[in-house]
Amino acid sequence: MPSARNRTGAGPIVGGKAEAIAELMLEVAQCFFRIRALGQKTGLITSWGGGAFGFMRSLALLGPLTVPQIAQMRPTSRQRMQRLADELAAEGLVQFADNPRHRRSKLVQLTPKGAARYREMNARLLAIASTMGVALSGADIRKATQLVRQLSEDVKARS
Repeated sequence: MPSARNRTGAGPIVGGKAEAIAELMLEVAQCFFRIRALGQKTGLITSWGGGAFGFMRSLALLGPLTVPQIAQMRPTSRQRMQRLADELAAEGLVQFADNPRHRRSKLVQLTPKGAARYREMNARLLAIASTMGVALSGADIRKATQLVRQLSEDVKARS
């Protein structure tokens, strides 16, 4: 891709940095699809999709949340998160509880069975992760995480 630098400083930068960011975004997307395939193969992505693990992870880390709160954390609709909550509740992995701050918006919380399933899935993820990136330092991995998180926030702000 040819480079053309913006010389005024007022508009977007086109060239080396823009091309590097575009390449990183494409690599992250390709990595996502590979992660999804691995998740399906190992059972981390279930019939509910990858969202079930993330949904349960949010509850495990943050405690009880409302469906709208969970949806706000993700690039998805409240309706999709409600369906997922209902499916997880039908499996006995989450339950709905009264919300002292809102009469109609129930809190979703992990059940003991859900907490055990989350711990099992998280252990499986950590076992897989422990065999990856052996040539990378912890600092490299943390920096990459920080960069991807920052780009993700930039993308979120534009959505």
